[in-house]
Amino acid sequence: MAEYTTIRSGAGVRTAQIDEGLRAHMNKVYGTMSVGMVITAAAAWAMSGLSVTEAVTAYPIREGQYLTDFGFALFASPLKWVVMFLPLVMVFALSAMINRLSAAAAQLFFYTFAAAMGVSISWIFLVFSSFSIVQVFLITAVAFAGLSLYGYVTKRDLSGMGTFLMMGVIGLLVAMVVNIFLQSPAMMFAISAIGVLLFAALTAYDTQNIKATYLAHAQGGDSEWLGKAAIMGALTLYLDFINMFMFMLQLFGNRE
Repeated sequence: MAEYTTIRSGAGVRTAQIDEGLRAHMNKVYGTMSVGMVITAAAAWAMSGLSVTEAVTAYPIREGQYLTDFGFALFASPLKWVVMFLPLVMVFALSAMINRLSAAAAQLFFYTFAAAMGVSISWIFLVFSSFSIVQVFLITAVAFAGLSLYGYVTKRDLSGMGTFLMMGVIGLLVAMVVNIFLQSPAMMFAISAIGVLLFAALTAYDTQNIKATYLAHAQGGDSEWLGKAAIMGALTLYLDFINMFMFMLQLFGNRE
């Protein structure tokens, strides 16, 4: 009887340690993601401020506002393709190098990526009103928090959704590329609506996956690996949030 009690007590201690470690891990994930979002917002706002002037130049945007030479290079010259695809290249690079990087180096790379993403999406300040951007951001933040919380606490296994969601993302990317040439407003509306639903589901799925990954490896106690896993988890949720925000902005944003 004493032996059984000792075994059960030891199991309880290990469970408490894993629960405490999981909370710390998720705090690291959300904290890293939040810092990345702040960097992205600051970079986007800074780039938009440097790109527009009230003085008359050769690059008019709307009445009373004009692109500076820097703004023209960023948004209208061939450099825009570099700015547009650099974050995507950096995501693949981080995924490929994560095993060779230290946790500190991976975190720095993530913050650099967040700044590049801010530059890449800074065009939204030229198209949508600032109030509209803030409003949609807050709506996205509330929706993201609820969906992520659901993914964390639900007892339902969401892993079966993974293949379907990945197929949805690929199909969405193909549709977006096609619409670059078609320029169909109806197709853009459909893409945005599907994109919101897709990344909403991915938010819950990815949160549960981050939790499950930690629980599967918590017994090993490899702090370096867990640190890098938290950064990759932050990157995954960051991308879910950014994509959901951008699609919601296309649907509900007030264009100036």
